[in-house]
This record gives sequence, structure tokens and C-alpha cells, in this order.
Amino acid sequence: MAELASPAGRALLARLPRYDEGQVLAVTSRLRGEGAPADLVAAALTQSRLRSRALARLGDIASDLLLTADGLEQATRTVVAVRHAERFRAAGVDHVRDLGCGLGLDALAMARAGLAVTAVERDAEVAVAARANLAPYPRARVVTGDAGDVEVGPEDGVWLDPARRVSGLADAQGRTRRLFRLADLSPGWDQVLTVAARARTTGVKLSPGFAARDLPGGAEAEWVSVDGDVVECAVWWGTAVRRPGISAVVGGRHGWVVVEPVEGAPAPLSPGEQPGPWLAEPDRAVLSAGLSGSLAAAVSGHELDEGVGYVTADRPVDLPWARWYEVEEVLPLHARTVRAWLRGRGAGRVTIKKRGVTTDPDQFRRELRLGRAGSSEEVVLVLTRVAGTPSALVVRPQAAVRP
Repeated sequence: MAELASPAGRALLARLPRYDEGQVLAVTSRLRGEGAPADLVAAALTQSRLRSRALARLGDIASDLLLTADGLEQATRTVVAVRHAERFRAAGVDHVRDLGCGLGLDALAMARAGLAVTAVERDAEVAVAARANLAPYPRARVVTGDAGDVEVGPEDGVWLDPARRVSGLADAQGRTRRLFRLADLSPGWDQVLTVAARARTTGVKLSPGFAARDLPGGAEAEWVSVDGDVVECAVWWGTAVRRPGISAVVGGRHGWVVVEPVEGAPAPLSPGEQPGPWLAEPDRAVLSAGLSGSLAAAVSGHELDEGVGYVTADRPVDLPWARWYEVEEVLPLHARTVRAWLRGRGAGRVTIKKRGVTTDPDQFRRELRLGRAGSSEEVVLVLTRVAGTPSALVVRPQAAVRP
């Protein structure tokens, strides 16, 4: 990494064409023929591949960053990092300590927002990358060290992005294995709470699997999604808290929409009640925050059953944080019954969605035994509970809400 951060490494990176896997050998031969060292060429091409992968998450700034594979997996999306920085500015802090900065993407957003940043990273190689990424900003500096050794002052803002992956252990897709328990975080949860008690403002980036029951009193947790993909749960303390408790933040073409709990939300369907003609599926951030009741209140509907997330209503309401389906049929959750209905319709393509039941979707699909015959019309099955009863809802997706 140090070689890539050097002037020679930067110059080589600047000469690389847009990454194309099919052209790697040709580019390698050309650069080697021009006298570039083999190890530097290999490192530069790896960097080019990582930058190409990073474009969807980080946008155009990816082309100027130094990255690592593990660091990219945990890097904050640019639009979300900007939101973090705005939260610190609004909290009235001027200096933020980014403890466990990784590649420095959050620190970069803070520096670009005009804040002074001290970024701390214990991995020396990753710190080199962070230092290069923050080099254009004179009020930002990177320190190689342990976040636990940093003294936090009462006027500081503090941002923590605890490691939630085990380096060297990969899943089937080659990504490092994720950690979900608070006890497995590094820095640990106890250390996060200690910092939050000292600093003027503290924010921590956690997995979307964070449980609302673990939220300390007076803190604020917001589950954040971007274009339907829930990316984090951010917990805030101190002057950054706008409303203690939980919320969901939904980002997309519409900008940011905040969904908060609603007092007196409608109760789920009671035994014997049937769904209405429309079904709403909330954004994943709303589901993760457990705020389906807010959707039920917004559409004058009812959750199909406690905790399943799906909401039934008499008519659709245009919301940027919900997707609508028209309900065609409600069937018992038995493959034979569903198979008979689908064959009667001549259905050949089925999409299965599941929430709130233990049914394995792949096994259920095999039991349907539809083959490839039938119409080309797609049928969507929602496997869930209706007033306590396992059910299969046949629904039709709506691209837009009809007036």
C-alpha cells in the first residue's frame, strides 16, 4: 500500500485505463514493457479492480481512493457518510475523533464538511490508505494506533465504526464473515458506552440486526436504507440526538424520509379477519426498526399478524417507503392447494417472498412442481401469517399507485 501511496504509485494508477478483466494481461504486459516493477503493476491493477467495484457504493470519488478488499466491504456509502457528517455539524462540534476509521470514508465526508478530524486506525496498511485518502484536507490527520488508547474530551464529537467482520474468514461469495453480536464488536460495546458518556456527541455504526431492546436510555437509533438496501443502524448520543428512541431513514431518488413510531397504531388482524384487496410491504429499514405499525397507521390498514411486516389496506397510498401489491387470492400454506390454484391459472413462473413463517422457499417451490409450462405471466406468492394462520397470498406487484 505504501508503494501505491507514493508519487510513483499514484502516477501509475493515473495511467491505468478503466478496469476491464479481459484486458488485464494486455495492460500488465504494456506497463511491464514500459519498465514498471512487477509488484507495483500487480498492486495497481488490484487497486483498479477495487475502485471499479466501489463505484456503485461510493460514486465517482472511488476513482481517487486507495482501497483494501476488507475495507471496502465495510466502507460507508458516500451518501450515508455525508448524512453522518451533517449530523455532527448540526450537533455543534468542530472536531470529530473517528475511532477505527478504516479507509476513512466517514472521516472524508466530515473533512469535506469543514470539520477537523482525527482518524485512528490500528491496521498499519489500512492507515496508509486512509492517510492518502485524507491527504487533501489539512484539518484531517490519521493516527496509527488503538482506538481504546485515545483520550476523548467533553467537547469532542466521536464516531465509531466497530469491526463487524472476521478478517481471513470468508463466506461462499468470498466476503469476510460478519459479526452480529454486540459482544463481538471491536471496539467493544462497553467501550462505546464509555466514550458516549464522555464526549459531547457520539455516533456508532452498527449492523441493521441491532435490537431496539439494547438501545440505552436517552440514545437515538436509526435504521438506514439506500434504494431499498438496509445498510446500517446508527446509534447517537449527546447533542446529536434529535428524538430519543427509534426511527427508520429511507433514502433514494426522493431524498431522505424519516419514519417514526406512531402512538395508537392499528392492531394487527384478529383471528377470523381476512386481508383487504391491497398489501403493502414496507422498506427494509422500516422492517428492521420494527415500525410496521407506522405503515398501518399511514394507510389506515392492519398488519397481517404481529411482527410479519406486511400490511393490508382497502386502498393504496403513495409512500416512498412502501411497495404495493394487489391481492388476488388468500390460500392455506399447503403446497398441494397452492399448486392446484396455480395450475388452474396456467402459471409457469413464480416469485416467492417469505416473512413470519418457517417454510423454506426453495423447498416449497420444488413441491409446487410447476415445471416450465404455462403462461409467461409472473405470479408472486407471499408466504406469511394472517391472523396467526400460515397462509400463501397470491399478489400482483404494482409499479405505481393508482389514484
